[in-house]
Amino acid sequence: MYTQKRMRVIENLLDMAGIDRGRVQLRWVSAAEGQLFAGYIRELSGELEKLGPFDASKLSLQLSAIESVLKSPRVRWLIGIDRQVTERGNVYNEKVDSAVFERTLRSVCETEYENALILEVLRSGPKSVREISAGTGLGVQEVSKRLVDVEKIGAAELYGYEGAAPKFIRTGA
Repeated sequence: MYTQKRMRVIENLLDMAGIDRGRVQLRWVSAAEGQLFAGYIRELSGELEKLGPFDASKLSLQLSAIESVLKSPRVRWLIGIDRQVTERGNVYNEKVDSAVFERTLRSVCETEYENALILEVLRSGPKSVREISAGTGLGVQEVSKRLVDVEKIGAAELYGYEGAAPKFIRTGA
């Protein structure tokens, strides 16, 4: 169950990054099912051939952000608590609707992904909001909103000003 939930999160992150989710698949196959496994490999190889080569260097920013999200304590905790809160209930025997939980998880993943994109862009040095926006593809307003998040957790801070434009830098947190 945990692996399936994690795969759904990965698929959603790939969608956010503009990477075809068909490049990653999960299949349950026993060691005794060699023919079935070989069939799945042929099927996946055919799909990957149709999609064409994957140039990871062109998507390094997005891939680094995806990796950060998958390591995020918030996302890992949500994936782990899913079944408890949707099927068993909390200490008050209240259950969260699966669709509501799914929307919450997706929203958290989106926030974490956008924050990770910003932090990856800041890795190369101080940047203004407009420079961060250009580097991430996020709108200026979204970058401003997300900078508040990353500043709150101590992952970025105000570095100084270039004219009237504030510059931000990634911190060691």
